[in-house]
Amino acid sequence: MTDSYILAIDQGTTSTRAIIFDRSGSIVASDQVEHEQIFPRAGWVEHDPIEIWENTRKVIGGALARANLNSGNIEAVGITNQRETAVVWDKTTGQPVYNAIVWQDTRTQKIVDRLGGEQGVEKYKSVCGLPLATYFSGPKVAWILENVDGAREKAEAGDLLFGNTDTWVLWNLTGGAENDGVHVTDVTNASRTMLMDLSSLTWDSSIADDMGIPMSMLPQIKSSSEVYGECRPGVLKGTPVAGILGDQQAATFGQACLEKGMAKNTYGTGNFMLLNTGTEQVPSENGLLTTVCYKLGEEQVVYALEGSIAVTGSLVQWIRDNLGMISSAPEIETLAQSVEDNGGAYFVPAFSGLFAPHWRPDARGALVGLTRYVNKGHIARAVLESTAFQTREVLDAMNADSGVPLTELKVDGGMVVNETLMQFQADILGVDVVRPKVAETTALGAAYAAGLAVGYWDSTGDITANWGEDKRWTPQMDTEERERRYRLWNKAVTKTLDWVDDDVEA
Repeated sequence: MTDSYILAIDQGTTSTRAIIFDRSGSIVASDQVEHEQIFPRAGWVEHDPIEIWENTRKVIGGALARANLNSGNIEAVGITNQRETAVVWDKTTGQPVYNAIVWQDTRTQKIVDRLGGEQGVEKYKSVCGLPLATYFSGPKVAWILENVDGAREKAEAGDLLFGNTDTWVLWNLTGGAENDGVHVTDVTNASRTMLMDLSSLTWDSSIADDMGIPMSMLPQIKSSSEVYGECRPGVLKGTPVAGILGDQQAATFGQACLEKGMAKNTYGTGNFMLLNTGTEQVPSENGLLTTVCYKLGEEQVVYALEGSIAVTGSLVQWIRDNLGMISSAPEIETLAQSVEDNGGAYFVPAFSGLFAPHWRPDARGALVGLTRYVNKGHIARAVLESTAFQTREVLDAMNADSGVPLTELKVDGGMVVNETLMQFQADILGVDVVRPKVAETTALGAAYAAGLAVGYWDSTGDITANWGEDKRWTPQMDTEERERRYRLWNKAVTKTLDWVDDDVEA
């Protein structure tokens, strides 16, 4: 069929999108709806799962309408999602027992400390590849079971289900409570829960037991590219759902980082750099995560090293919404261009502590180096530069772990339209930064996973062939200046540490 396409659902941190792709990997149509960010207390971040599901239905209909297509034109659906955001719901009613607890949320710090005990943050790392941190799904589920009335009893009776938002969307797409929805996740999402054994790709019952999570709550783990079930009911009724990848793995796949040693960096709410390490797990000695990159059907699993940064694009959002310094995100670049440099100001956005490579939950945000010379242009530049500096920290860690320095960095995500940031990123890394023609690589990766499962694309060779370079930024800063600025950044980071005491709300 010449008029057949793949539809990808991108359930992100701030919005849900549906994007329809053709065989060349080009966008045919898309629709997007933002959802509410709920902040009940300092450090708490929630989403309404019902709102997310309703928005998913809206954007599917919207994208189909814009392309003037129906379910007969869609060969398969792929899902990509914010990975560590945990949803717990009643399988008989389909109602969540609590809001989704978002990956940025830090309320589980006491649970994490309790679980670590004398062994500390590395307790489960040899099994799941992850340090004990509030970032991951498992402790969030434990919090819900410990704090929501009746949740523990329902869970132990087998009435509650857990999933990251991929599982929640899939369960509803394939029928939900009324039509026996499919309760499945893929290996990439499972690898972000702290509950999956990275070697066997199965749930580890001893870790689940430590966290007090009944195994009956956990979805079945499948590959990233196979038919999980069919949509029913709704506008896509009968269409197979055939691909799931966590958002950062999806972007890696969409960027055609299919060979060992290839890496990409996504600039979204946070920043996430992934390095394909092939079929070998590489334990990190430098604060990175060992995770699953993807698994295609029956093929061998491919692993990755990941550097996760909590706050990058969301800092621009904070400057807009909380401080009112700008009225729209693109204005940050105009404001930053009004000055030549940061005026000595450095902004470390440790709003949720520091993720890779520091893993310091006790850190909090700091704007340092201020003098009366500094104006809002300098602060805007410091905001953008913080993203580049944090990426440099992760790249240095990745080079140290892999032993093979990256020679260029593929980039994607919403912030890569900011050319001032991309040039500074190249300057501070000292390597070329490359943007692809299709910047929506997260949705594209999910589309590729689904399309490969149903034969829409023949092989991963089609992905490589479809990838095209849009723009390249080459370093223009001399080495001495680069290292001077990075030294000051590292000094700024030290000023954020040890802020959260026992009597300070995490």
